[in-house]
Amino acid sequence: MNFIVAVDKNWGIGENGELLFRLRGDMRYFKMLTEGKAVIMGINTLRSLPGSKPLKNRKNIVLSSRYYVKDESVTCIKSLSELSKELKKYDPEDVFVIGGAKVYDLLLPYCEYGFVTKINSSKPADRFLKNLDTLENWKNISAGESIEENGINYSFNIYKNEKVKTFDENILEK
Repeated sequence: MNFIVAVDKNWGIGENGELLFRLRGDMRYFKMLTEGKAVIMGINTLRSLPGSKPLKNRKNIVLSSRYYVKDESVTCIKSLSELSKELKKYDPEDVFVIGGAKVYDLLLPYCEYGFVTKINSSKPADRFLKNLDTLENWKNISAGESIEENGINYSFNIYKNEKVKTFDENILEK
């Protein structure tokens, strides 16, 4: 499984349920990597999507222990145990965690690759991703060239988790 995210200089990812930046190049990159794949998100991320609708041309999986989405194009998952069973249906390379902060925190250890758009700017944020540059098991294996869009510089980076956890029985009991 992988994750995809855009972070500012402070590893901020959002404020008040919204992305910090909306960059067309980043949105195209997100679409290119996730279209035709399974995407895992929390309920707030689903609600933040245009019209609070699931993403088209993707298998939308919502991880929430409290909420159920009445939409046949969404698979609702209440636990890591259920998620483990659901993910057996997919090639791990075709699964992307897309947010929010709580879902990233929960699933980052199980992700092999992280596709991180690093924005060389900052804004006030109330949601953050762990700074992968400070975590010993995450290595930046590809730092893209700087791109400028509307006065904002950013780059596409790929991180690799050198100690990917698997869903085991101890985890599934939680």
